[in-house]
Amino acid sequence: MKQNEAVVRFEHISMQFPGVLANDDICLEIRKGEVFALIGENGAGKSTLMNILYGLQKPSAGALWIKGKRVEEFDPRIVIDQGVGMVHQHFMLVPSFTVAQNIVLSREPRKHKIFFDNAAAEEAVRKLERDYGLTVPESTPVEEISVGLQQRVEILKALCKGAEILILDEPTAVLTPQETEELFTVIRGIVREKDMTVIIITHKLDEVMAISDRVGVMRKGRLVGVHETRDVDTRMLASLMVGRPVLFEELERSGTPGAPALRVEKLCVSDQRGLPAVRGLSLELRAGEILGIAAIEGNGQSELIEAITGLIPIRSGRVEVLGKDVTGREPGEIREAGLAHVPEDRLATGLSGAATVAENLLVGKQREPRFNRFRIHQDRRAVRSYAEEVYERYDIRGAGVDALAGEMSGGNMQKVVIAREFSFDTPVLIISQPTRGVDVGAIEFIHSRVMEKRNQGAAILLSSADLDEVFRLSDRIITLFEGEITGSFRAGEIGKEELGLYMTGSRRQGGTAE
Repeated sequence: MKQNEAVVRFEHISMQFPGVLANDDICLEIRKGEVFALIGENGAGKSTLMNILYGLQKPSAGALWIKGKRVEEFDPRIVIDQGVGMVHQHFMLVPSFTVAQNIVLSREPRKHKIFFDNAAAEEAVRKLERDYGLTVPESTPVEEISVGLQQRVEILKALCKGAEILILDEPTAVLTPQETEELFTVIRGIVREKDMTVIIITHKLDEVMAISDRVGVMRKGRLVGVHETRDVDTRMLASLMVGRPVLFEELERSGTPGAPALRVEKLCVSDQRGLPAVRGLSLELRAGEILGIAAIEGNGQSELIEAITGLIPIRSGRVEVLGKDVTGREPGEIREAGLAHVPEDRLATGLSGAATVAENLLVGKQREPRFNRFRIHQDRRAVRSYAEEVYERYDIRGAGVDALAGEMSGGNMQKVVIAREFSFDTPVLIISQPTRGVDVGAIEFIHSRVMEKRNQGAAILLSSADLDEVFRLSDRIITLFEGEITGSFRAGEIGKEELGLYMTGSRRQGGTAE
């Protein structure tokens, strides 16, 4: 095929689920040799469209063409053979397998047609490395390599299967600035030298501007525009996504930090395998400030927060909330001491998908006298009135407080968790990944609520894989590497590129984050 010819063509594609029209009459051409960005709010239909392209779902109506041939059977195995590959946001790798074993998975070379040929697998991977300029440690188990390298493994795995059209779902969600730039260099290289097509699904509009040739915007299941990237800017794209101006202006800060509200002293915590995850870490958080944690995934930030909030045991060290020792206490006791927690995984630990929105909003308050009649049975009218008030105040959108939480979009699930935890009005807030997988309109709303809490005097510990978010919200920033604090900075003291060096352990400071 020639440069700029359509390698993918969606013709009047619609996808109907029960009660939801996920894709509505979409017509779109994606060209050979381009980087095409697909953006939209949560629930806009972009993932559904890419699932159709990858053969995971069959459209209700319309036709799909790949490299000039109409797709008759929607099956990933068939679509992969037609040259489509996909790297999912959550990597599909086997941690105990080596890099080479993961890359050739399902296409394993065999000795005598029976035994796995490891030497041949590693040689096949080295050939891919030479062909595409991607270097990986072929014989190292995946569980021992960085997130950035794991992403390279996923890309090579797709290329090993002959991908000419590569779909990347939120590819920079857990990468440092350096790893992001390395990824972009890889993308530019394979597009330029191999004439491949790369489709990126992302929420990061600055990255859309940096890497894409064209950008498609989806809203409420419809494709509302396709633009040459050079003809748009981030504000225009954000407005197209949500159907209104999105301003992301400087957040208003007021007040000065007060007395210490959270203290962590020489904390040591193990991970699920029993290996050290947090190593003698100390920090202090004051009322009326936001302390941001910047770290590559898997460097102890999750274990730190789970230990502070009572979700996992502490090997040694001490945690104080408002001067009270809560080391090793149950989560309910720690909440009563004055700490609320927005967990990083809204589906696993943030809410119950099988419960209604109202029931999720009530968790932690269900025993309060105002929600119980004579301490015998629940006052449903009071519960509903409370839930509807919180639902409106936090701009939660969906089928109402009686709908199941699991049927909502990811952004609205996140708003339910934040609304519940913020409604406790505790002096200390622990917030993990507040906007992971959340669209630009919801990000704007959540950020304003976080800053509102800070200005009201709450002490907030923020952990986010999004460095833009850490920089935007934090008064101070600490970096973690292998469970230790490598740097502590006040807002404005350091840039993202330099911060990335502390996140990888290339640079270190001494001392405590106070």
